[in-house]
Amino acid sequence: MDTITPDKLVKMIDHTLLAAQATSQDIKTLCDQAVKYNFGCVCLNPRWVKFALERLAGTGIKICSVAGFPLGANNTETKAAEAKSLIMAGADEVDMTADIAAIIENDEQYLRRDIGAVLKVCRSTRPPVCLKVIIESAALNDEQIIRICRIASDLGVDFVKSSTGFHPAGGAKVEHIRLMVQHAGRCGVKASGAIRTAEQALAMIEAGATRLGTSSSVGIIEQFKTMQHRQ
Repeated sequence: MDTITPDKLVKMIDHTLLAAQATSQDIKTLCDQAVKYNFGCVCLNPRWVKFALERLAGTGIKICSVAGFPLGANNTETKAAEAKSLIMAGADEVDMTADIAAIIENDEQYLRRDIGAVLKVCRSTRPPVCLKVIIESAALNDEQIIRICRIASDLGVDFVKSSTGFHPAGGAKVEHIRLMVQHAGRCGVKASGAIRTAEQALAMIEAGATRLGTSSSVGIIEQFKTMQHRQ
């Protein structure tokens, strides 16, 4: 693993706030923190994309929002329409939740159609919009994780993402990130869900994650700086 510096770490983080109760003041704080720490991206719910676009204008910080979130059980047409709406509102990246039942049942045809429809929307723009597919890895066995990673790679999505952070099975686990990296092919891997400390963040990067999704971004960076000062 390349040496991680604070400047590198902040650019790997999607500074995230997806809580249903998040207010405009909370989103303002999220955006202001992103500017202060120079995070690579903010990730927020669809209604806040335009708000964030105005708040972050000229900063170079990307905006990510979600489709089919958090259950992944919306029909394909709805997910595609959500993605289109997000992009029209100004989102640079879309994190869509895959249909978890289809992964468990090994319904590859449905998964390809579902993910492919959203991917088509993301690739219809210039420049194309980054698509990350959330697989809820904590709810899957190894075989299921491998299968969905290979499907995502074959379709050509940009990232597979471990978790929504809302599933009762839990969030990112190091062993799952490692498995995803091994089988994601051309896809990057985003670790997300229950990453709250610098030690956890670094463990995910060590396992091969190239993006991190967390609502504890500020604390992680401050902890990381303290760790460096002690060395």
